[in-house]
Amino acid sequence: MTPKQLARLVRAGAVIVAIVLSGMLIRSPRVQANVDDDSSDSRIQRGFEVAPVPLNLAGKNRALVGLGSYLVNAAGDCNGCHNAGPGNNQFLPGGNPYFGQPKMINPATYLGGGRDFGPLMPGGSAHIISRNLTPDKTGLPEGGHTFEEFLQIIRTGVDMDHLHPTCALGVINAGCVPPPFDGDLLQIMPWFNFQDMTDRDLRAIYEYLSAIPCVAGPPAPDPRHNDCQ
Repeated sequence: MTPKQLARLVRAGAVIVAIVLSGMLIRSPRVQANVDDDSSDSRIQRGFEVAPVPLNLAGKNRALVGLGSYLVNAAGDCNGCHNAGPGNNQFLPGGNPYFGQPKMINPATYLGGGRDFGPLMPGGSAHIISRNLTPDKTGLPEGGHTFEEFLQIIRTGVDMDHLHPTCALGVINAGCVPPPFDGDLLQIMPWFNFQDMTDRDLRAIYEYLSAIPCVAGPPAPDPRHNDCQ
């Protein structure tokens, strides 16, 4: 065998070894698990630890639910706004952290909406009240919105419920918001703090909201509206 033939043989062997190793990595359960659900992410386990309500995982992506719980309950404080608020059953008796007590969230009001931020403008304009984020009878969260709709709400702030139209010129009443405020948009929810989150993180939040218990609310157009049956 000439030196040139030997060199060709060595190169061919190296290529074969590289292909075999690449295939082993692709088929490796450990590597594949990380690609599919990122189950090694410590935030997922922490999310399950801090979830204050029982979760329905049937048909859900478990990793996304855990990550969503972390984003909703640990990284953010969604229940701080989407709840009736202090003095109105946000915490269980003896579980108010503002009194130095160990935090115990009231599951009966968790993310059910109802915090009244008051009138947008003095003079009797519409009160802005946080919405019910829990799933309705369809199993879809936040008033039955699809993920595509939820993504649009977070990215743009659009109010798909049209609860507070823009007041006509010279008119201010409890059913509208006066210019320069745009009644097609949500007025309090700070979507600009969330609109740059990745699609995966927003999907995780949506998946988590789909897994929490429904909190029933009054009939529409009340912002707390939700039909659990």
